[in-house]
Amino acid sequence: MVGEHRLTTLDSGVRVITERMGSVRSVATGIWIATGSSLEDEPEAGLSHLVEHMLFRGTARFASGEIDRRFDAMGAEINAVTGKETTSVASRVLDRDLEQALDVMADMVWRPALRDEDLRQEREIVLEELAMYEDDPQDKVFDVLTGAVFPGHPLGRAVLGRAEVVAGATPEQLGAFHGERYVPGRVVVSAAGVVDHDELCALVERLGVERTGVAGPERATTPAPTAARIDFRRKDTEQVHVCLGAPGLARDDDRRFGLHVLDALLGGTPSSRLFQAVREERGLAYSVFTFQSAWSLTGQVGLYVGTRPENLAETMAVVADELERVRDEAPGEEELERARAHVIGATMLSLESPSARMHRLGATLLADMPLLTLDELEARYRAVTAADVQGLAAELLAADRLSAAAVGPDEDAFRAALAPVLPA
Repeated sequence: MVGEHRLTTLDSGVRVITERMGSVRSVATGIWIATGSSLEDEPEAGLSHLVEHMLFRGTARFASGEIDRRFDAMGAEINAVTGKETTSVASRVLDRDLEQALDVMADMVWRPALRDEDLRQEREIVLEELAMYEDDPQDKVFDVLTGAVFPGHPLGRAVLGRAEVVAGATPEQLGAFHGERYVPGRVVVSAAGVVDHDELCALVERLGVERTGVAGPERATTPAPTAARIDFRRKDTEQVHVCLGAPGLARDDDRRFGLHVLDALLGGTPSSRLFQAVREERGLAYSVFTFQSAWSLTGQVGLYVGTRPENLAETMAVVADELERVRDEAPGEEELERARAHVIGATMLSLESPSARMHRLGATLLADMPLLTLDELEARYRAVTAADVQGLAAELLAADRLSAAAVGPDEDAFRAALAPVLPA
C-alpha cells in the first residue's frame, strides 16, 4: 500500500515531501524544478535540456569526475530528465549515503559552474544527441505529431530543442536562464524509503538554496485551437512510422481516470483492440499502441503503428475500423472490467519501489495535484463506466480532430492510406 506522506514548506519556499517505507534499506530522492521546454521562447528552444546536461559538468566544490566517482562509490546512479514542464535530478542510495548524495545533488542544482570550456564539450554532446534523435524515425514521429497537434506553440517543439540554439548558447545565457528558473518557490525535494522527514528537512535547509524570493517565469500558456494537420517527413526507412493524435485532457481533468481506461482498452495492453486486430490477428505490425500525455493546461492522445510500406493501406483501414467502433459502441462489461483492472493493477505494481514512489511524490506535488491514496485511485477507476469510455472516445478521437504524422519513404502512399481514418 502507498504509505502516508509528509509535506513541509521551508522558509526558503522549497517544498519537501517524503514517504517512509520500512521494508527497504534504500532512499530514492529527487530534486524537481518547475521548468521545461514548454516554458521556452523560440530563441531559447533547447536551453532547459542543455542546462540539465551542464548540471553534471561540476560546481565550485565538485568537479564532473568527482560527481561520478562519489556516486560510483555509493553503488548508485544519478540521473536527470528534462520534460515539457519539469526538470528532475534523482538518485537511489543506501540510507547511510543520503546526506552525501543530496549534498552533491543540491550543489549541482543550485550552483552549477557553467564554465565555457565545459559548455563547448557539452554542446557537442547534445548536438550528437539531436543527430541520433533525427536518425531514429520511431522516436522522431512522436514529436512530428505533437508539432502537428500544437503548431506554433512551445508544446509542439521537441524537448531537445533546436540545434542552432544549442550551438550558439553561451555561459552567460545559460547562467541567466538557470538563475531565472531554478528558484526555491519552484523546487520540490521528494524522497521515499528509509527516510526521516524532519531530518531531511533539516538537511535541505543546511545545504542552502539560491535566489530566495525570485518568482520565475510565467507558467505555460494554453495552445490556441487549430485545425487538424498532416505532417510527413521523408526518410528511406524499412517501415512507415505513423502517429495519429489530437489534443487530450489537462492533468487536473477529472475525466483522466476514464481516459486511462480507454487507453488500456484501445491500445495500451496486449489484449487491447488495436494490438489484437493489427498485430495478433493480421500480422501487420510488430509495434502498435496508444498513448496519452497530460500537462498543466492541456494534454494529448494518440496512437502509433510501424508497418512496411506494402502493408500501410491495410493497416490504416484496420485502425480506422477500430477507431470507429470505439467511438460508436460502448464496450461490454467484461472488456471494460479487464481494462479497469489492468489500470488499477499496473498502478499498484508500479509503486512497489522507492524510486517510483519518490517520482510520484515529486511530480504530483510540483504539478499542484492531490496525492490520492491507492484506495482513492481504485475507487475512481472502478467508477468509470462504459458510457464514460465511449464518450471520451467520441470526443477526443473524432476523425475531424485527428492530426496525422509519419516518417517514411512515400508521402503520396501515406496520404492515400489515411483516407479511411480521415475521410475529410
